[in-house]
Amino acid sequence: MGMNITEKILANHCGKSKVTPGEIINARVDLAMANELSAQLAIKEFDDWGMTKIFDSNKVALIPDHFTPNKDITSANIAKKVREFAWKHNIKFYIEQGRAGIEHAVMAERGMILPGEVLVGGDSHTSTCGALGCFATGVGSSDIAYAWALGEIWLKVPYSMKLNLKGKLKPWVSGKDIILHIIKDISVDGATYMAMEFTGPGVSQLNIADRFTMANMSTEAGSKNGIFPVDDETLQYVKNTERYKLEKPEFKIYESDHDAEYESEKEYDMSAIEPQVACPFSPGNVRPLSEVEKLPIDAVIIGTCTNGWIEDMRRAAAVFKGHKVHPKVRVIVIPGSNWIQKQAIQEGLAEIFIESGCVFSTSTCGPCIGGHMGVLAEKERCVSTTNRNFVGRMGHPTAEIYLANPAVAAASAILGRIAGPEEL
Repeated sequence: MGMNITEKILANHCGKSKVTPGEIINARVDLAMANELSAQLAIKEFDDWGMTKIFDSNKVALIPDHFTPNKDITSANIAKKVREFAWKHNIKFYIEQGRAGIEHAVMAERGMILPGEVLVGGDSHTSTCGALGCFATGVGSSDIAYAWALGEIWLKVPYSMKLNLKGKLKPWVSGKDIILHIIKDISVDGATYMAMEFTGPGVSQLNIADRFTMANMSTEAGSKNGIFPVDDETLQYVKNTERYKLEKPEFKIYESDHDAEYESEKEYDMSAIEPQVACPFSPGNVRPLSEVEKLPIDAVIIGTCTNGWIEDMRRAAAVFKGHKVHPKVRVIVIPGSNWIQKQAIQEGLAEIFIESGCVFSTSTCGPCIGGHMGVLAEKERCVSTTNRNFVGRMGHPTAEIYLANPAVAAASAILGRIAGPEEL
């Protein structure tokens, strides 16, 4: 039997010609990433072990993003500790606030990780970069410290789920809707410790932002990683990254064998999927927008790591243009990185957001984790393009979060209730 993309990457990185699901391996790491929260714990482990040297300072990324700009003295001290560790070890990819953004977007857009490589990150949504045809997975801080010290990671080869996509996207439907529909179908634990491989002719309908969003939210189905095959869309993105333009690094493209084995296979006709909404309090509590009660809302969050790509900014701006945010609603738009923020300004999108009555924010995780810059109050209702709507995720435990795509979020902001853009 052959191997799929995930298995081929892991086999290459553990020095074997073949690996099988369930096998325990030590895989060589191409990039070990942490944000300020996961890094502070990893640094403690690293120091407690008596380690004094990073295995390769060119293969470590430290990107403060969760509580940046720092919201209080505690978060400022954490960021300072990470900053000093990065300087001490000459970390190549330490990128400070104002020059970076949210870790997953920054790693991708700067070419820190490439197709066929292995990325481990101290954040559950590290799977985002699997859109580039690499093995990308979130791990604990102890694992990050181990990777910093030895340049490898101990893991079990995941079983794989093959998700065959076909059909053409309907208007106002994006990758967010496809992954929400999939999570509803398989459940939030339907892919536990599995590789979710998105494939089929429908992949060509998905732009790179759609793929990042779907790989990001594969985590919400319990997966070990989400991964897409490499095609022209992928290569165009990779070759436009800063690192590729400067260094022209080599990378290897893997394709699944025709006789690769999968634990399960699913097929989805994207042309049959309308905009989806995940209702409180689970990313799996998904309904078609047409079946969701048009409840009044208090807040809208557009952006962050899940839907903060420039394509998402364009989608939202297309809905906001010529409209005003409802008087009883507040909106925060958060681009995924400072580069995306700059591009949104250059394209006139930022002006549209501001003219409509939105806050156009610096890039930060902020409200997505209930951290700062948009935390929800008691019994408030929010439409958000983020990835989780757990109890208390974005603020008060009684606040309700409805997950949707950027166009739906923008339309809801304008009409003051859960709504679709076709209503405008």
